[in-house]
Amino acid sequence: MDNRKINRVLGIYTKLQGGYLVKKQEEANNYGVDERTIERDISDIRNFMDADIESTGIVNSVVYDHEDNGYRLERIYQLKLTNGEILAICKILLDSRAFCKEEMSDILGKLISCCVPEKNQKMVTELIRNEEFHYVEPRHKTKFLDIMWELGQAVRGCSYIEIDYMRAKDKAVVKRKVKPVAIMFSEYYFYLTAFIDDEEVRKGFDVVNDSFPTIYRIDRIKSMRVLDERFHIPYSSRFEEGEFRKRVQFMYGGKLQKIKFKYSGYDIDAVLDRLPTAQVLDEEGGVYTVSAEVFGKGIDMWLRSQGDVVEVI
Repeated sequence: MDNRKINRVLGIYTKLQGGYLVKKQEEANNYGVDERTIERDISDIRNFMDADIESTGIVNSVVYDHEDNGYRLERIYQLKLTNGEILAICKILLDSRAFCKEEMSDILGKLISCCVPEKNQKMVTELIRNEEFHYVEPRHKTKFLDIMWELGQAVRGCSYIEIDYMRAKDKAVVKRKVKPVAIMFSEYYFYLTAFIDDEEVRKGFDVVNDSFPTIYRIDRIKSMRVLDERFHIPYSSRFEEGEFRKRVQFMYGGKLQKIKFKYSGYDIDAVLDRLPTAQVLDEEGGVYTVSAEVFGKGIDMWLRSQGDVVEVI
């Protein structure tokens, strides 16, 4: 009896995996059993698939197709990340140096535990162990994930927030009431982009009537409060962080400007990847003439860092 059931269940399972429709009456006739037995076999296959999710990361769904009067495998997809995918994500996280060491270790552990099939977890852990051990955390050593989530909720709900923010230039803590519009990440830090309504505060800005937001490093926000007051930005005037990111360097805000320079280095692709709005205007003898549209003074830092291979026109 056991061998007959094993052969029957494996036969039905193989048929489902092959993309065939399984009909109770046909299978009952094939194996000399009643239809309720086939139903129990289908239930056993579903239980096996459910139990297999944790170890393989593959989700199979056996459904009853009322139109064709039979069972079929609805879809197969990967719930878990592949070894290469999770290794790449862990390496990117470590290289970002965005979190204090305790938070980084916690995030990596959860990623590997939840997103990698159990049989591969040890291998992935060993591949990142040395880099994790020598991880250098950011100097601010601040845990800010909870406050970043609150900021995200305020952005989503279009709620004004009030923050106590430590300025970089003089370390003074100032109070600001702002309209938060996006959270961004760049060069080791997470940033809040927000609009300030207070004209008195804006008097000290390089561009007083700047239509683009002010940038705040989230680890420098000492405290925040979400206000009951809400703001509205028309869809046509919404802040598009993707377009902003193309034009900003090192998260330094400022006016929109165009630059042109000559590049004589070895890898023009590195320049074009660094400046997504860049265009090659001309190339002669390995020297490229490049133009780009950028925000603020951050571009000056990048240009100086290139040394003799860049000549600003």
